[in-house]
Amino acid sequence: MKKIFFLFSLVLICACSPKVFKHKWTNEVAPEKFKTRFETTKGPFEIEITRISSPLAVDRFYQLVKHQYFNNALFYRVNPGFVAQFGSSDSISQKQWNAVRVPDEEVIQGNNKGALSFARSGKETRTTDLFINLEDNNRLDTINYNGVKGFPAFGKVTKGMSVVESLYSGYADTTMSDFNLMYKNRTEFLKKFPKLEVIQKVYLID
Repeated sequence: MKKIFFLFSLVLICACSPKVFKHKWTNEVAPEKFKTRFETTKGPFEIEITRISSPLAVDRFYQLVKHQYFNNALFYRVNPGFVAQFGSSDSISQKQWNAVRVPDEEVIQGNNKGALSFARSGKETRTTDLFINLEDNNRLDTINYNGVKGFPAFGKVTKGMSVVESLYSGYADTTMSDFNLMYKNRTEFLKKFPKLEVIQKVYLID
């Protein structure tokens, strides 16, 4: 349960440099299938997304990738044998996206190894933080928390899973005790956790 707890999104009030945000982006609809490429300090990998698995979540992920939300983000929590979790460290941009809620959906695609899902903390809290399953985590398909059931997966790593598995995991969940510091002072956060991998950029590919 301790591992699962940190998958729940955290509500943060802190300051960072703002990014440009346009509300109209949140109305964009994703293709039925598409691929994304992650370029990280550990190497590249690709994820194939299937919209039917969780259409509203896929639309949000598509919007975030298209508008470069994850560029320069951190894999801030890599728990070996469980998940690799990531999201932006820009709290202003995060709050802007979070203001447009993503309605909940049932689990259609399970949290098997390599599957991509949004973190969430209760009803309509899938926002900007996601995780990649490092093992088959099928208990996440049915777990109930704060009135919502399961974590709907909607994509799968199709190339470079070895890169995902090699992300530095020595900190495990210890980074979460300083999670707010990542938003308040990224430089100081990385001084405490210098081995965290960085997502240099994420983009759509054919």
